[in-house]
Amino acid sequence: MKDAGAQSASEVWLAMSDLVLNQLRRRAVSDATGLSFGKARALRRLARRPMSMTELADALDIEKPNATTVVAELEAAGLVQRRPHPTDGRAKLVDLTVEGRKLARRADKILATPPPGLTVLSAAELTTLAGILERISGESP
Repeated sequence: MKDAGAQSASEVWLAMSDLVLNQLRRRAVSDATGLSFGKARALRRLARRPMSMTELADALDIEKPNATTVVAELEAAGLVQRRPHPTDGRAKLVDLTVEGRKLARRADKILATPPPGLTVLSAAELTTLAGILERISGESP
């Protein structure tokens, strides 16, 4: 029988989702970059490495035509550039321009700033939380 005082996994997950998907943080990214959050997200993915359109669509979990539209708009804004793929003559790689890289870093800085409640945790609590997150994400045995 479940402890009546314990929160269910669903309740905890909803609380975590609310914390991570906070609309104020997304709005802060949009305000700081002048882009929709989706476009800023694309820049952040491309900051890791240049990608083909298919890879970018997969990384963003969007359809290829939508990725094409996002890239075209970012390219028109001077934030990305397309170049020939080194091993696939049919594909193009999408890479950031200097300005695109600056905006990606600006978005990352906002998103990497922890919420106030997290900054008051002790080192031991943070270590415990990190261990729990690793365990539930399936990245450790």
